[in-house]
Amino acid sequence: MTNARTALAALGALGDPSRRAIFEHLGARPSAVNEIAAGMTVGRSAVSQHLKVLKEAGLVSETPDGTRRIYRLDPRGIATLRDWLDSQWALSLEAFAGFADEQMDLEDPE
Repeated sequence: MTNARTALAALGALGDPSRRAIFEHLGARPSAVNEIAAGMTVGRSAVSQHLKVLKEAGLVSETPDGTRRIYRLDPRGIATLRDWLDSQWALSLEAFAGFADEQMDLEDPE
């Protein structure tokens, strides 16, 4: 998957309010499903499904800990998302600079 597709998958995954809440929870501390579900209005099964989507989007990783799994944010997926956002920001700034230059030329033709 290309970086742009990976970033867009991550953005899509974060489009759901429950997944954003899980993402923010894991940003504060790695946790098992039970710990995450305890602070949410959805049950463990729904949290597991949301974690699956976040994992497929590259935003979350898991490690076994006995009979449970500990979920945490995956810095690689977050870096890919950030790189894509940075590139979009750079393109926007370049486009704005070009527009500003055009406006200056229109106001002060020499």
